[in-house]
Amino acid sequence: MSDYVAEAKEIERDLLAWRRDLHRHPELGFAEVRTAGIIARHLSELGLKVQTGVGRTGVVGLLEGTSPLSPKGTGGTEGGPVVLLRFDMDALPITEENATDYISQTPGVMHACGHDGHVAIGLGVATLLARHRSELSGSVKFVFQPAEEGMGGAVEMIKDGALHALAPRPNVALGLHIFNQLPLGLVAAGEGPVMAAAERFHCIVTGRGGHGAMPHQTVDAVVVAAQIVTALQTVVSRNVDPAEPAVVSVGSLHAGSAFNIIAEQAELWGTIRTFDAATRQMVLRRVREIVEGTAHMLGASAQLEIEELTLAVVNDVAASARVREAAARVVGAEHVSAQQRWMASEDMSYFLREVGGCFFFLGGARHPSEFPHHNPRFDFDEGVLSRGVAVLCETAASYLRKV
Repeated sequence: MSDYVAEAKEIERDLLAWRRDLHRHPELGFAEVRTAGIIARHLSELGLKVQTGVGRTGVVGLLEGTSPLSPKGTGGTEGGPVVLLRFDMDALPITEENATDYISQTPGVMHACGHDGHVAIGLGVATLLARHRSELSGSVKFVFQPAEEGMGGAVEMIKDGALHALAPRPNVALGLHIFNQLPLGLVAAGEGPVMAAAERFHCIVTGRGGHGAMPHQTVDAVVVAAQIVTALQTVVSRNVDPAEPAVVSVGSLHAGSAFNIIAEQAELWGTIRTFDAATRQMVLRRVREIVEGTAHMLGASAQLEIEELTLAVVNDVAASARVREAAARVVGAEHVSAQQRWMASEDMSYFLREVGGCFFFLGGARHPSEFPHHNPRFDFDEGVLSRGVAVLCETAASYLRKV
């Protein structure tokens, strides 16, 4: 059995170099041209088959073990399984406020969620598994995905054939997320829903504007919007089972142009997060009823659009157990958990819906007061990189070892 822990430590200098280079040169969703080029070159140098431009800027690489793939294209009972490993690449429109020597060189863009680390881990996994391809019965499909941050990159890759590119459809899909709310090296691989489904909603309230001194001649869009925001707080508190997590948040409200003008329109933006499918449908229904009903009650109208961003990330029971078993061999059983759930969303959910597998969290916090994800001062302990490489190598190899 290969010692992936030791080998991951051996390439730590490369992991740091990749991560810091990517951090200096972040790229937004569907603009990851430089990042994709680096990935494609490295995978090609390792002898993998490579396909670029999948889902616009995505990259797919195939590492074949010594057993050939099934000619029937079923994912391989004859040639062994196909394991998909997915890594996201995009940065965020945030101006970095760190003082490191690898700070972003692109104004207004930074890797504030760890995707630079995910790419570095992916390159490290490819490096080590390529060394051991003679020990693998089956294949590993590396999927480097663009536009995870609410732009639908996973859906674009799947529509563009990522699941069937270069190899038969995968048998299992694995991925990870560096997570600064967990201590360094803790692996959390839960079963069932582990990240929330996410919707974005946009509402335009239309009343009748007029003079601030004569409100009786108007329908005040600001008052209507305020009532809607207040009423939306009852969706979770009075409609959702207290044991079932859900979130409805209004993040933006804009209205009015002057102190003495009653606004004719108000615009709201918000998000909805749920784990359970039935709860999701009920919350979506109640949000619409409250928005439209409140506006009508106050003599205004409301145009509401609700956009699906991601499904809930739902982990397969067997795949999650496989990750925990592999992680225990890498970081020790005392550093493995099955409990973590996060109300944030991830479009890895679409790969898991199609294939089934496990998306797990890997603690990267230097200390408990670490700046959170999407913060201008976000960073992580780079010791997480070698740990991520070792856990994914060990998990993938557990599916592909010859017996």
